[in-house]
Amino acid sequence: MADLEWDRNFALEQAGDDEEMLAELLELFSDSSASDLARINDGLAAEDAVTVADAAHSIKGASASLGVEGVRKVASELEKQGRASNLSRGRELADQLAALLKAFDGRQ
Repeated sequence: MADLEWDRNFALEQAGDDEEMLAELLELFSDSSASDLARINDGLAAEDAVTVADAAHSIKGASASLGVEGVRKVASELEKQGRASNLSRGRELADQLAALLKAFDGRQ
């Protein structure tokens, strides 16, 4: 499994060095990524590669903006698979993503 690789200093910089703002951004990320992960799981169950790719893209962008490189990498790979209509590793990647997101929630 991929490492979390969170650059908290980068995230804080993105929040204008405002700890309160960072906390709000992290809460938004947690909420949106949970929703997107549910969409990924629904997409995998329905074999809907477009839904999987779109939800993975959302997580990829949000994690990149907060310096959560491990999440970004896995979401990016899942997005690529979805865009190629190849979900052969979809469940494996979605499980990795879920584990990383859970680990990240525990770090905040």
